[in-house]
Amino acid sequence: MDLGQIMKMLKDPQALQRQAQEAQERMASVSAVGSAGGGMVKLTINGAMDLIGVEISPEVVDPNDVGMLQDLIVAAHNDAAAKVKDAMQAELSRSMGGLGGMMGTPGGNP
Repeated sequence: MDLGQIMKMLKDPQALQRQAQEAQERMASVSAVGSAGGGMVKLTINGAMDLIGVEISPEVVDPNDVGMLQDLIVAAHNDAAAKVKDAMQAELSRSMGGLGGMMGTPGGNP
């Protein structure tokens, strides 16, 4: 995106705001599954980072090693969160025509 395109966007704040609102709505529909322990723990989160699903394989549930299960849950959440953040950055960059990339997101120079 060149400077002329940026100036044009800045001169039409309603269009810029509309684009941002549309991107926010699309991002809310994003979801990602994170996994840990070779897929024995899977968590699904949405674009608002709300936990919307949990799958835990019975073989990973060991009452004598609760710490391992806790670690797997944290790792699965972090995996899902990273995927959602990547998807949201890509969507923002796409919806803003590269303007988001100029602010340090994919698609431009930080």
